[in-house]
Amino acid sequence: MDHRLFWVLASVVCLLSPPVHSLSGQTYPLTDEGGLGRVFDGIGGLSGGGATSRLLVNYAEPYRSQILDYLFKPNFGASLHILKVEIGGDAQTTDGTEPSHMHYENDENYFRGYEWWLMKEAKKRNPNITLIALPWAFPGWVGQGKNWPYDFPDVTAAYVVNWILGAKKYHDLDIQYIGIWNERTFDSKYIKLLRYTLDKTGLESVRIVASDNLWEPITMSLMLDPELSRAIDVIGAHYPGTTTVSQALKTQKKLWSSEDYSTFNDEVGGGCWARILNQNYVNGQMTATISWNLVASYYEELPFGRDGLMTAQEPWSGNYVVESPIWITAHSTQFTQPGWTYLQTVGHLSQGGSYVALTDGYGNLTVVIETMTHDHSICIRPPLPPFNISSQNATFQLKGSFASIKELQVWRSHFDFKAKKHSLFEKLSPVKLKDGSFTLNLAEDEVYTLTTIRTGQKGSFPEPPPSARFPKAYKDNFDIRNPPFSEAPNFADQTGVFEYYINLTDPGPHAFTLRQVVTERPITWATDADQTVTVIGDYRWQNVTVTCDVFMENVKSGGVFVAARVDKGGQSVRSAKGVFFWVFADGSYKVTNDLAGQTVVAKGVSGTKPLDWHNLSLSVKGQSANGMLDGKQLWKITGLSSPKNGWAAIGTHTFELAQFDNFNVLAE
Repeated sequence: MDHRLFWVLASVVCLLSPPVHSLSGQTYPLTDEGGLGRVFDGIGGLSGGGATSRLLVNYAEPYRSQILDYLFKPNFGASLHILKVEIGGDAQTTDGTEPSHMHYENDENYFRGYEWWLMKEAKKRNPNITLIALPWAFPGWVGQGKNWPYDFPDVTAAYVVNWILGAKKYHDLDIQYIGIWNERTFDSKYIKLLRYTLDKTGLESVRIVASDNLWEPITMSLMLDPELSRAIDVIGAHYPGTTTVSQALKTQKKLWSSEDYSTFNDEVGGGCWARILNQNYVNGQMTATISWNLVASYYEELPFGRDGLMTAQEPWSGNYVVESPIWITAHSTQFTQPGWTYLQTVGHLSQGGSYVALTDGYGNLTVVIETMTHDHSICIRPPLPPFNISSQNATFQLKGSFASIKELQVWRSHFDFKAKKHSLFEKLSPVKLKDGSFTLNLAEDEVYTLTTIRTGQKGSFPEPPPSARFPKAYKDNFDIRNPPFSEAPNFADQTGVFEYYINLTDPGPHAFTLRQVVTERPITWATDADQTVTVIGDYRWQNVTVTCDVFMENVKSGGVFVAARVDKGGQSVRSAKGVFFWVFADGSYKVTNDLAGQTVVAKGVSGTKPLDWHNLSLSVKGQSANGMLDGKQLWKITGLSSPKNGWAAIGTHTFELAQFDNFNVLAE
């Protein structure tokens, strides 16, 4: 996800059928006479870009399954049609790093991370869900020394195709669409080679989406290069503001908003989602819309906190929140399926708002109407031009093969921002059609679904446990022989990758450890730090003691740290401040006020050695801090003024192998 606040002024394609004036308002025809519109490809969520589902896997049952049901179970909650995931590249991609299936050129492991698990859970609930994958970053070896994936396109293509093959071989997952490089430059030669490599390995059915950025220059490139056009099936744009460009329509390709939303998931966020789900087609002919992100399962103080369809950021308490975007999604997803077709008679209402209609081609009809006002439907990007909406009567006249429909099921959401009482996805009495027509009195800030489909349901579970802060006393000895996931619970890697490790050279107390495994800078997407770091805990922590056993594997220049009050992560990790206690393989130590290690507040001789276990303990209270090494006080400082709070953390001085064990944090 890239959050540059610019957008391309695009020509608005509006298919508004001319309304017929009547005494009660205006009449809008809904018909298949004269043909249909484009084929609907679905509504989805995006896990990754990056590490947005990190905390979800740590939830205990039954809460984890409940969250997954709200997202994926048909006729229950969001009932998503599409799941898009990041192909982990060992690099920071917004809210953390996701591990690669190939850390090194001679390394393959298709059980790292949690996207495999998530896809299987989604497929378990909806066997027909569409699976899409996209890289944000790549391990450094792919670029062979350059921060660029296209100099050796055969290497990059093989790396991506290996991931798709591994998904099938090890998890029986069929990836249906693959992207190029999220929101970065595309390379036509690489795209053609990727298509060739897919076909050569029996993956002819895997389609290519490009370029997961703006409408241009990919559209013009397609029009000028027939071979490139044959390689690409979908033009995917990000945050298109519901509009497309005329050239994209001329390509006759599928047009998707392949990443959208990215908005705080309160009721205004729900209004944003309602507006763009309709208007991405009405204005821009986009037949799929995918939310970044699927579920806000990362520490809220990381960038873009709570920008998911729902919130699940407290595995330690079990609390989660089914936010309004879940039910706004249900208005469309529970009553349509990929393969349905939009009617040509879709458009804008005369007093503001929009409507879409879709059919399965077998007599079923679903109509979704939204009247979200400007201030209650602002998305994070792009800027939303002013518009007005007022309450109105709207009559819909069914014609063609729909003329004989006598009754429609009705579902409504009403946002009442004045009273702060919102009614979401409520089933109303069916509407009886008279001479093929029905009339609605539409208020501001409403969403209606009228449908022949009778299987809709507002699913529910008993209330989850109440919200609670991260435990003040927390420890992890990483002693787990067959971990269900490659990463330890609650640690959120921000640069580098920290994995469970069985230490065969130490059969004693450190047989099971946590190991940082990235040994060269990846082909980055964001501004990763030059150090590796994983954060954990409560961002509000001030007075805290962090203790950990450390083991440096880099004999010449190894270095490791424990830290407190770490104030930044995600795309901002490079400028993180805090209190960092470092020890080095050359027998020295230092204390810095920053992750970069430039603001040194103490330094000296530690006697630390590589390939030997040492115990570090850092205590911070008020403006004072002290450090213990192997049970003896090594340093003490005062005058620490900032930052005043932040996470606990561990990490390394460079991209280097190092191990950690017996992590312990105690906060006041």
